[in-house]
Amino acid sequence: MVNNDGARNIEFVGHTDQGGRGDGVQVMVARGHAYVGTRISRGVMVTDVRNPRDPKPVNFMPIHPASWCMHLQTAEDLMLCIEELDLKALLSAKEYYGGSNQVDSARYGKRGVDFSAGMRVYDISDPANPRSIGFMEVEGLGLHRIWWTGGRYAYASALLDGFLDHIFICIDMADPTKPVEAGRWWIPGMHAAGGETPTWKGRTALHHAVVEDDIAYGSWRDGGLTILDVKDKSAPKLIAHRNWSPPFGGGTHSALPLHDRNLLVVADEAVLNIDQEPMKHTWIFDIRDKSNPVSIATMPTPSDQDYVKLGGQFGPHNLHENRPGSFRSSTTIFATWQSAGVRVFDIADPFHPSEIGYFVPPQPTKWMEPMRGRAKMRHTADLFVAEDGLIYLTDYDAGLYILQWTGA
Repeated sequence: MVNNDGARNIEFVGHTDQGGRGDGVQVMVARGHAYVGTRISRGVMVTDVRNPRDPKPVNFMPIHPASWCMHLQTAEDLMLCIEELDLKALLSAKEYYGGSNQVDSARYGKRGVDFSAGMRVYDISDPANPRSIGFMEVEGLGLHRIWWTGGRYAYASALLDGFLDHIFICIDMADPTKPVEAGRWWIPGMHAAGGETPTWKGRTALHHAVVEDDIAYGSWRDGGLTILDVKDKSAPKLIAHRNWSPPFGGGTHSALPLHDRNLLVVADEAVLNIDQEPMKHTWIFDIRDKSNPVSIATMPTPSDQDYVKLGGQFGPHNLHENRPGSFRSSTTIFATWQSAGVRVFDIADPFHPSEIGYFVPPQPTKWMEPMRGRAKMRHTADLFVAEDGLIYLTDYDAGLYILQWTGA
């Protein structure tokens, strides 16, 4: 049992430091195994979680030592993993999050030799022993995050030569050993090599898009939210674009559509210490008219402790994305809040959301992620909630926590 720093309606079940590779980011769970993308460890961790009280690391798939593979997706006995040059190792946090520059991958060396850039496909039919079966290289620095729940098409954010930052691409998975780009879209002004010029300040870059019913909800950091029609994968079409930065702080990171209720939950990521940027929020939008999304509420900010006084990055990060085969709800929303751990919100009344649960992990005992200006404070990163309410929670430094949701 760990001595957590506070909990409500969530119980501790198990923990692993992933065999010393504690720098966990995105986590997927399939067939009794957790797959965790990393940055510093430069590879994907595989942990047997069939006994959630005693998770056991069983495998590690390394990638190029100059790239990261923080994000991944699993479905249909396949796993898709991003590979991208680790720009965070070359830039300060303020430089990385603060602006965009035209991508010229050649300045970093030879792609495929000095760094890897693209999407790797693994066969995970033997869940403890993923086997690489395909790789889609991109002309640029790589991919950042993917959305794929099975089927022919995946969707990703891609950092391509000639563009200012990550754009939206569709990927044809008809042959998983040879995935190919099927189409792309970007916010006008991003294609510098095509003569476009930006009309904004800050960093306009697609973090990722979640796709439901052939509609892609894209989060563009300081560029806000886009809603795209992706029925024609070769030619995505803009339905709506909204940006609330400024006056708010930007960092739009995750958008979760709840089509059965015509709602959209959108999280703005805290990217710097809380004393260095304004408080970020998680918004609720009414999307009955997809061409006119309207913000109707914000999630409450955690207040069980004085997180501002504690320091570190205090604010939203990831949302549990209601994937098929996982816990799915249009009223109970699970989210990570970095220094404030995991949070659970009830949005049965979308105009008055309330917090109904939380778990705040202890401080890490080993610091994996280089500080580079980040305060020495826990950093809850991502989560996957299983159908039985088990929560798989990653930390930048402390590995994988397994928790149990006990609320209604």
